[in-house]
Amino acid sequence: MRRLQYLSAMVIASFGAVGVAQAHEEVLKKSKRAKNAEVEEVKVWGEARDSSASGYTNPTSVLTQEDMVSINATTTEDLVKYEPSLVIRKRYIGDSNGTLGLRGSNMFATPRSMVFADGVPLHYFLQTRWSGAPRWTMVSASEIAQVEILYGPFSAEYSGNSMGGVILIETAIPQERQVHLDLDYFSQDFSAYGFSDRLDGYKTFVSYGETFGDFSLYLSYNRLENESQPQSYYFDSKRTLNNATPVTGMVTDTDVFGKPAYYFGDTGIEQAVTDNFKIKVGYDFDNWSSLLNIAYEDRNTLRDTPNTYLTNAAGNKVWSGNFIQDGIAITVPASRLGASELDRRSLSTGLRIKGELNEQLRFEGNVSDFRILEDNSRASSHSLQDPLFKGRGQTTDYQDTGWQTAEGKFVFTGIDAMELISGVRYETYELNLDVFNSANWEQADNAGFASRSGGETNIAAAFVQMNWDVIERWDLALGGRYEQWQSKNGYYSKDIAATPAFDLVEVADADRNQFSPKFSLGYVPAEYWLVRYSLAKAYRFPIVEELFTQSSNYSSVVQAQPDLKPENGLHHNLMFEKQFDAGYARINIFTETIKDAIESQTTFLPSGSTVPSVTTFAAVDEVETDGVELILNRYGVLVPELDIRFNLAYTKSIITDNSTAEANNPAGTKSFEGNEYPRMPRWRGNLMATYHATDRWDLSANLQYADKSFGRLDNTDTAEQVMGAQDGYTRVGVKTTYDLSDQIEVGFGIDNLTDEESYVAHPWPGRSLYLSLSYDM
Repeated sequence: MRRLQYLSAMVIASFGAVGVAQAHEEVLKKSKRAKNAEVEEVKVWGEARDSSASGYTNPTSVLTQEDMVSINATTTEDLVKYEPSLVIRKRYIGDSNGTLGLRGSNMFATPRSMVFADGVPLHYFLQTRWSGAPRWTMVSASEIAQVEILYGPFSAEYSGNSMGGVILIETAIPQERQVHLDLDYFSQDFSAYGFSDRLDGYKTFVSYGETFGDFSLYLSYNRLENESQPQSYYFDSKRTLNNATPVTGMVTDTDVFGKPAYYFGDTGIEQAVTDNFKIKVGYDFDNWSSLLNIAYEDRNTLRDTPNTYLTNAAGNKVWSGNFIQDGIAITVPASRLGASELDRRSLSTGLRIKGELNEQLRFEGNVSDFRILEDNSRASSHSLQDPLFKGRGQTTDYQDTGWQTAEGKFVFTGIDAMELISGVRYETYELNLDVFNSANWEQADNAGFASRSGGETNIAAAFVQMNWDVIERWDLALGGRYEQWQSKNGYYSKDIAATPAFDLVEVADADRNQFSPKFSLGYVPAEYWLVRYSLAKAYRFPIVEELFTQSSNYSSVVQAQPDLKPENGLHHNLMFEKQFDAGYARINIFTETIKDAIESQTTFLPSGSTVPSVTTFAAVDEVETDGVELILNRYGVLVPELDIRFNLAYTKSIITDNSTAEANNPAGTKSFEGNEYPRMPRWRGNLMATYHATDRWDLSANLQYADKSFGRLDNTDTAEQVMGAQDGYTRVGVKTTYDLSDQIEVGFGIDNLTDEESYVAHPWPGRSLYLSLSYDM
């Protein structure tokens, strides 16, 4: 704490010594330095914001296109990974499991963060953990004009799924005929355990924009191909076995608990190919605007070259069985080094309309539909090179899965110095998941179910919020959100061998109603300063996977909990802000208390077990999170050509009550109370710096830092730089771009410049090189 107090005092003192501030009525705007005055304005469909924007309720962070120049961005999530108190679990370029964590919501608490692109949901509230990552590839990084991040659930306009925060992405609207092309190449050298190789990838993006009177048309195609480093390294502990085959090649290390582990293989290179097609049609009429947004994704992920490190006395590779080396005996299960392939096709449709009903009343409406057209994962029963392999496998298949949303919102400004916002929203979600055995793993024929589960949830909500400039130096926001939640048609499998059919258990329907009040008070103590205190209740209702999904496949067993309560959050934020003539500085002091926190806990089983892990969803009675964010975003630091974005966050997240889950524990069992909440590093920081060497040449550098954290509620996973660990890291990146002409730009960049080895359970990428070429016509 002494360190935190020292840092806070140092940053506050520096804020008072730098820059010339604006008047308070311009507190939400920044002036661009003269050099940027000639930059062409980019129009977005939603509300245009600048980098100093802060609203009536939430702490915010805004990125415009000039803020993104120093980022090696291949996919959308790259654009936000340097923002305060935020983590993206992107294990490789093209990763479909790039989960998002914000503030006290860790990277696996995916239902606590929301992502919208042009009003269309990208968040995935059907599943959680790695399967609950936002569908980032439904919008391409190359089409994004602005990103705004709202921290916490302080606005009544968003549900309790905003406990962590909300990311609002706005894409550019064509103002004339525009053709854009991006060609990117990326590569990394990666070595760990028994794997070492160079991995390459490519991205092609092309877009066409045009206006026809009151109509605008935007078409784009994005293709990404990449090879990833192995995502899992397999090991076993020492065993006592008879008839074990002598081998060589075993790699000795430790597991996450610091115990000896003997690594025998890995998943091999993962080949990811994604094709994304986008159509946007805009139409303006009178004082109204509309936007139709259609996105189609076709994704294939192939993993068919797993590696075994073991060879027998004849020099042949071995893939399954009992083995011994130097007196150490281990077991390699048949399916552990098997192949897998994912085919996924998704369609997202959104319609957005807004306009003026009269001079005092505006309306905005959004409807969206997301459908999984195909989501089929196939896994072989053995390695394809194993002599024992007979072609069998197992298939995980999604049927009738997706969601629909509809919202209508009115904004009334007929009362002096006051804005009233009211609206309604409805969301419905459905998930149906089948796992079945296949005689031919590639063809995915159904040779008998292994598990089945699914169900539906829906939420109907009404909200109202008042934003009021009370007097010259004070403003007040009051709001409330009423939500009615329902789960229905839930089921999971519990097969009885004596019956001919595959038996299912029906889950009783359930419903809950909750009201979430919101409060925010702002004060301007001086012309250059803003102080704001925000308070909110929020309820995050369980999603379909947490309630109903009960699956069993080669890689894991998942056990659901149909009686979960909604997460119950109380959130506070105190913000101090100072504006400069070209930037701002902020301190956010926040605290969160979450009761009945839904946590997915995975137990990894010994290598000889039927599956590697078992995951259950359990409620932790109470988790308390306290944090401080120090933020400095400044244009023209020391010299007019230098821009920086700096943030440092200290977050302490502690399990304060786990009495319900531990009530029946045997005497002497160590309690989780007082432990750190999983995947929540104490310290996180980011720095982006860009030097505009000339009107055509930019030089950039960036830095990411995070402490080590725990991956388990019991905090026993203390080892670092091993498979399964939640490592800290210090990653350095550089980038330079040069405009060869008004139409052509080239770029070169490096991420993880020092080639630091670290793990987020799976390995983070090694040193990665980027080459890019952009063309505008």
